[in-house]
Amino acid sequence: MNFSERLKEIRKNEGLSQEQLAEKIGVSRQAITKWETGKGLPDVENMVIIAEIFKTTLDELFRDSAAKQKQEIPLYTSETIYDIDCEKHFDINIGSAATIILSSGTDEKLHIRLSSETLENLDTMFKIKLDEKKNKLDVNCLNKNKLSRYEAEDSLTVTIELPDKYSDHCEIEASVKLLMIKGLHLRRLEYDGDAEQVLISDSSGSLEFTAKTDYDITIDKITGTLDINQWKAKAIVHLPEENIVNVINKGRKCDVYYMKEDTAIEYENFADGENELSVSGMFSELIVDLTEKK
Repeated sequence: MNFSERLKEIRKNEGLSQEQLAEKIGVSRQAITKWETGKGLPDVENMVIIAEIFKTTLDELFRDSAAKQKQEIPLYTSETIYDIDCEKHFDINIGSAATIILSSGTDEKLHIRLSSETLENLDTMFKIKLDEKKNKLDVNCLNKNKLSRYEAEDSLTVTIELPDKYSDHCEIEASVKLLMIKGLHLRRLEYDGDAEQVLISDSSGSLEFTAKTDYDITIDKITGTLDINQWKAKAIVHLPEENIVNVINKGRKCDVYYMKEDTAIEYENFADGENELSVSGMFSELIVDLTEKK
C-alpha cells in the first residue's frame, strides 16, 4: 500500500470526507484528490499536519501496511553505538529495509538503530560490522538469517544518526521503500539504490541520488545541491515554488519538465551561485513539481 492508498484508507476510517480533511489541513479538495490518486505528494509541512490529524507518524503514513500501526514505539529494537573522535568518511551498506531515517546527532557517536514490529531477536538476525581505517569508517548491516529482501522491505526500519561534529562525507547503499532525511548537515551525501519515496527536510549539503529506478522526492528547500543521477528512469521532485533554485540538465538525452497543479508550465531559471537541482545520467526525466506553501 503506497501513500495515496494509505491516506484514502485512514481518511475513510476516520469518517472524513475529502472536503472535511482539506479544511483541517488548509488546502483545497482538489489537493486531497491529487494526493489520493497518486498524482502528487503533500509538502513536508502538510505531511506533518496530516500525521497530527490522524495521530500517526510520517513513517507509518508511508509504510506498506494493511492496517494502522497503533504503537509508535517499535516492539523490537537493537542499537549499535560507536564513538567517533575525528572527521570521518562514512561508507554504509544497509541492504534492504522498509525505511531508513538519516539525521545528524549532537553527540560524538554514530548511532545505528534497527527496529521492527514483527522481527524478534534483531540482535541475532542482523550484525552491524564496523571497519575503521584512519579517516574512513565502513559500516555493513549483515543479514545473518538470510531474511529475504521482501521480508526486510516489509518490516525493518533503520535509523542512522551521524555525529554532526565529525561528519563530512557519507555514502549509503540500500534498497528501501521510504528514505527520510531530516536535520542532516554534512558536506556530501551519496545515496546509491532504490527508494520509492524520499522525504528531505531541514537539511543542507550536497545530496546525490543514483539509481536505475524511479524516485519520488519531496523536499522543503534545497540548501546546497541535489543531483539525481539515473539510467532510463524518472524522478519527480516536489518543491515549494518559493524555494525553487536553478535546475540544470547535466545528463545525456535527459529531459526536464516543470509542473504546477498537474499542468506543464514553462519556467525560466534565475542566477543562483549556491543552490542547485540537477539531473545527470542517461535517458532520464526530471519532473519539477512546484507546490504552493500552505
